Amino acid sequence: MEANKKPRDAVLLGMGLDNKDGHKRITTAEKFAIMGGSQETHEKMTETVLKTFEDMGKKGKSLESIEPDELKDIIEKNTPK
Repeated sequence: MEANKKPRDAVLLGMGLDNKDGHKRITTAEKFAIMGGSQETHEKMTETVLKTFEDMGKKGKSLESIEPDELKDIIEKNTPK
């Protein structure tokens, strides 16, 4: 990193759009927020994000330092089928 360059702040945001039961679901942590979705969708998004952060940690990466393409690959790997 360049001497004068500040590290960027980063947060993952997940939004589920399939909620038909009227419940408001919000899950937050230091580096992510997941909002909306049916119970099933919200749980899958939460699982995906938690596994993604776990994998990034194993690789010694942070949300601020990981390249977008690598993050995309990790998210896709951790998305339940």
